[in-house]
Amino acid sequence: MSEPRVRRAEIALEQAHVDRVYARLAELRSHAEDMRSKGYELGHGAQTEAVFEQAAMLFERDMMVFHANKTLHTLDAEYEGLVFGRLDYAGEPDEPIYVGRLGIRDDDFNNVVTDWRAPAAAPFYQATAQEPLDVIRRRVIRCSGSVVLDVDDDVLMAGGVPDDMVIVGEGALMAALGRAKGDTMRDIVATIQKEQDDVIRAPWRGVTEITGGPGTGKTAVALHRAAYLLYRHRRQLGGAGVLVVGPSGVFTSYISRVLPAMGETDVELRALGEVLDGVTAEHADPAPIAAVKGSLRMRKVLQRAVRDTPPGVPDRLRMVYQGEVLTLERDALERLRKRVLAGGGQPNRIRVRAAEALLEALADVAEHAATDDGRAWSPTARAELISDLGERLDFHRFVVTWWPVLSPEELLGWLGDEQRLARAARRTLSPHEVELLAASFADRSRGFSVADIALLDELRVLVGKPRRKRRDPESAEPERAERGRHHRPEHYDEYSHIVVDESQDLSPMQWRMVGRRGKHASWTVVGDPVQSSWPDTAEAEEAAAEAFGPRSSRRRFTLRTNYRNSAEIFGLAARVVAGTAAEDELPHAVRTTGTEPEVRDVGTGELNTAVRGAAEEMLRAVEGTVGVISAMERVPHVEKWVSTLADERLKVVGSLDSKGLEYDAVVLVEPQELVAESTTGNRLLYVALTRATQRLVVLASDREWLAG
Repeated sequence: MSEPRVRRAEIALEQAHVDRVYARLAELRSHAEDMRSKGYELGHGAQTEAVFEQAAMLFERDMMVFHANKTLHTLDAEYEGLVFGRLDYAGEPDEPIYVGRLGIRDDDFNNVVTDWRAPAAAPFYQATAQEPLDVIRRRVIRCSGSVVLDVDDDVLMAGGVPDDMVIVGEGALMAALGRAKGDTMRDIVATIQKEQDDVIRAPWRGVTEITGGPGTGKTAVALHRAAYLLYRHRRQLGGAGVLVVGPSGVFTSYISRVLPAMGETDVELRALGEVLDGVTAEHADPAPIAAVKGSLRMRKVLQRAVRDTPPGVPDRLRMVYQGEVLTLERDALERLRKRVLAGGGQPNRIRVRAAEALLEALADVAEHAATDDGRAWSPTARAELISDLGERLDFHRFVVTWWPVLSPEELLGWLGDEQRLARAARRTLSPHEVELLAASFADRSRGFSVADIALLDELRVLVGKPRRKRRDPESAEPERAERGRHHRPEHYDEYSHIVVDESQDLSPMQWRMVGRRGKHASWTVVGDPVQSSWPDTAEAEEAAAEAFGPRSSRRRFTLRTNYRNSAEIFGLAARVVAGTAAEDELPHAVRTTGTEPEVRDVGTGELNTAVRGAAEEMLRAVEGTVGVISAMERVPHVEKWVSTLADERLKVVGSLDSKGLEYDAVVLVEPQELVAESTTGNRLLYVALTRATQRLVVLASDREWLAG
């Protein structure tokens, strides 16, 4: 039976059990509603009884209603994704244990779901390949409501999987390796499991770095580590929550099935374009622009931009006081703005200080006029002028327009003006870089880019949150109620643990953004220097160290076994980075299939036909997924070329979005274009070439990329 059919059959099997769970849930809900109704009836009957009997009946009524409502609230709150795991054991118990957000028993008091907090559910989080706790298979069940969407298995006892046990997902590969004949392959499985287990169980404090090449299981290990830590150190980590940051929305969707939800908001998955609340970005800038936006030099540029005069503000203040016209011209207003900003503080937080400075300047004008006319002027007169003008509506209107509340989005848009950007970037960016950035900031046809999100977060901190007027408690109640519906406030910065995947690609500005979310966090950082798309590794390391904090201990684990790519496919991938990566930086691929990757020479005019034909060929050759990978700019064209191949197994993805993903077969389009769009040479191509587990076809109009 093909892998997709096997998966569908297993999903149907788990759906049958989930249906049983939700049917029992409906029964329990009906019982609770009946109890609540009887409680109300009991209270109604108490009205005709004697005083003491009436008090007892009312108390009983209150307790029945209270417990019924509490039960109903619990059942409703845990309805979504109630079942998320299954454990199959080598010995006792004979029946599998299903793990979920709530414990539920049937009419005979047998567990149909075990509460994840119960001791019986502990192996779901604590069992590892080195200490499996008699668990052969750990299955993650991904549901939407009562519908099973997908299943994914971990094999913890690779040598003990019964022949009739079906394994789905990456666990199937580990089971196959464990069943392979010969001691060598079994030793390899033991090595893989040992090195992964050491990472999962590493101390939770400080920074745990996981490095390793493609196919070594870095991401899966990091996510299982997060689940293990949350369960083992629930008191220290659970309340504040865990943040998992991945390179793209495609990636976070892909990994969402690996880490089951252990509480409503204990774990958050966010792509780099989603880290800042209220703004989402999906598209990537061209590499030269992204390299400038991600550099720490942008800190200085943004700091100057925040202190520049906002466009469109009035350049003249004219007030009439006791028949005399008091005026502040453009130059005076500019000097005043600079003096206020020089005093420090975020612009949105110091508007009152700006208003006070304006009033003092107007008083200076009045004092000079009085002195020139020979009129008396006293501190009392000055205080009266400031008090009078400070209460005038026209003065407050001027302050609002002259010192506007700054929003990060608006500020970044202003930098689309090349002259304004040049002022902020003086002696920091080159004229060519200013030209590139101004054009990028001015073009909002696709919204913000992923690199822009870190700049917006930096600006958020620089401008500050506007001060709000005090309100009476009654008017504040609706807002408090609204906030109460959310577990965490906006721009939450107190996560207890942060997982960063594909960390080698984070720019320094992105490290600053992520670091703000974990001021007191421990970290699990996953990456591979050979796959890096960030050109200045020293600058990125500096920003990462600042994000971790000066007192954070750091430990590093290296996973060296590539058990996902065939040795034939990885051999081609290793060839393209031979000139930039040392041999000990590359993992060792242990699987051989006998199928060599194909490199096909294709003329540029034949590319569309060749891509469609190769994709169709791969769909026939493998039972699982087929990925067509191209340079980011070519993706819309490739999608059009294969649009007639109506097969849900076929995915078209850009080079940057392919990071962390895998397919049974890959069609790689124009590899030299991937080299050209990257600032790190062949490293991005290396990533794309290692996405295939079984078959790889490369379509190229030249072979320059093979020179390494």
